[in-house]
This record gives sequence, C-alpha cells and structure tokens, in this order.
Amino acid sequence: EVQLVESGGGVVQAGGSLRLSCAVSGLTFGTYAIGWFRQAPGKEREAVSCSSTDGRVYYGDSVKGRVTISRDIAENTVYLTMQMNNLEPEDTAVYFCAADATWCYDGMDYWGKGTLVTVSS
Repeated sequence: EVQLVESGGGVVQAGGSLRLSCAVSGLTFGTYAIGWFRQAPGKEREAVSCSSTDGRVYYGDSVKGRVTISRDIAENTVYLTMQMNNLEPEDTAVYFCAADATWCYDGMDYWGKGTLVTVSS
C-alpha cells in the first residue's frame, strides 16, 4: 500500500521560508513521479512542483524562482522536500503530496492528507 505523509506546514510571515517534506512508502513501480499540489480556499487545486525518476522537474509559474524540490531515498521511503522562500500571502493553502507511476497531474493515483501553510502579511 502506497502511503504519503506530509509535514512542515505552519504559519509564517510574508517574506519568510518553509520546508515541506513528503514521505512516500510502499512504492513498488520502478519509475514514478512525486509532486506537490496546493488548494487555497475557494480556488481550484493547482500543481506546484513535480519530480520524476526519469529526471523531469516541474515548477508552477506562480512559484518559479522561489521553490526548490529535492528527492531522497532512505530505508525504502522516498522523501520529496520542497523548500519555499520569499513566501507571499497568496501562497496560503493546503499543500498535498501526490505520487503516480507516470507524471504529475490532477488525477494522480496516490495522495497525502495535506499540510496547511498560512502566510501572514
């Protein structure tokens, strides 16, 4: 069973930084993609970043230049870390981690429960 657990959310002032981490266990397919999505109140869910085992990396236009993702593996668990800098109130949202055997898209197979990021002005 694939499980995703997000951590690192919290409250931060505008201009500050946060590091979100996603621990993914149970992946049995050789190639996969793991990504971060977010959903703000009253808005649609949007892709923030994505990393795949074939080397593809994606950053959404709204975070490009302010976000960096990295992927590590330890004890059969894949960790996707997203460093977010120069945060803006518009970054306030629930951030979800998701995994799939192909690429990042809104219908990915596996999702975490999310972690809340609140950026105060």
